[in-house]
Amino acid sequence: MSLPESVVLCECWARDGLQSIPKVISTDQKVEMINRVIASGVKKLEVTSFSNPKLLSQFADCVQVLKAIDRRPEVTYVVLMPNEKGFDRFEECQRQGHGADEIILMISASEEHNNVNFRMKHDEAKRSHASIMSQAIDLGVKVIGCTGTVYGCAIAGDVPMEKVIDITRFYIEHGASTIMLGDTTGAANPLQVKQRIGQLQAEFPQAQFIAHFHDTRGNGIVNSIAALEMGLRYVDTSLGAIGGQPATSANKYQFGFTGNTCTEDLVCLLEEMNIHTGIEINKMLENGKRAEQIIGQRLRSNVLRSGPVNHQPKEFEVYTKLPQAKAVSQAESQAGTHLSQPV
Repeated sequence: MSLPESVVLCECWARDGLQSIPKVISTDQKVEMINRVIASGVKKLEVTSFSNPKLLSQFADCVQVLKAIDRRPEVTYVVLMPNEKGFDRFEECQRQGHGADEIILMISASEEHNNVNFRMKHDEAKRSHASIMSQAIDLGVKVIGCTGTVYGCAIAGDVPMEKVIDITRFYIEHGASTIMLGDTTGAANPLQVKQRIGQLQAEFPQAQFIAHFHDTRGNGIVNSIAALEMGLRYVDTSLGAIGGQPATSANKYQFGFTGNTCTEDLVCLLEEMNIHTGIEINKMLENGKRAEQIIGQRLRSNVLRSGPVNHQPKEFEVYTKLPQAKAVSQAESQAGTHLSQPV
């Protein structure tokens, strides 16, 4: 299939991104970053999570964040909803006028992963989510049903397609407006992406799917493009490619770079391919720099170091006898000398 003329990119830094960061970011800095992302042209973004603050202190300020962020009618605001207790708090926010447009509910197709991540088996999760979905729809809030570990699981290994279909069908039958296909632990490859999306499109021809890839093995960009080639128009990314397993006291089931597809890199690539994102690249790159300052480490954006592709001639003076030591110093200055992991 041909590539789309435009895509809707959802920026996940403030939720999926920050859930992986042990350092608790201040409310003011979260609000600053959310407002900067909106000002750069992003029309959809995850802003916080209603996770249990005792388990994930990063989002203990979720209500304060929702109260403080800029609100624009053309922007869609999304929050993660892990359970019914979280929804009770969200419902109060919604009735007071500082809620969200959409909530994400997630069940991993790998029951082993779901049990570790949410402490619920499939039957229990379905009962809970069916109740939340009914209440959310009554409030006028749309539901994103996330089928997690679509392409594989770091705990259970390969995930049978029938389990992916089962969770997807559950969300569609209970009124989800879109289905997020979560590459939760970065297992996907482009061939598998096309195969699994093709099967889901055949099974659920009216469904609207969201591409959500993690860059654990460096495949986030190419998998996102593969999904676009299959007709998807919604893509999730995160500034600096942060995200992944929540930073709680639980044992790690995923190692290495766990984060989402990098926003800066994908936006620049899509614009080079004449796929419109509506995002101002220079502003987004400034957001990437600020994200690194707030988190306190260098993140994983390639374009933040190289800059966008240059299409115009520029002045360049060639040094033919540059001392070796100086050349190394300049290279280190250009590329940086240390790359910290984002978690």
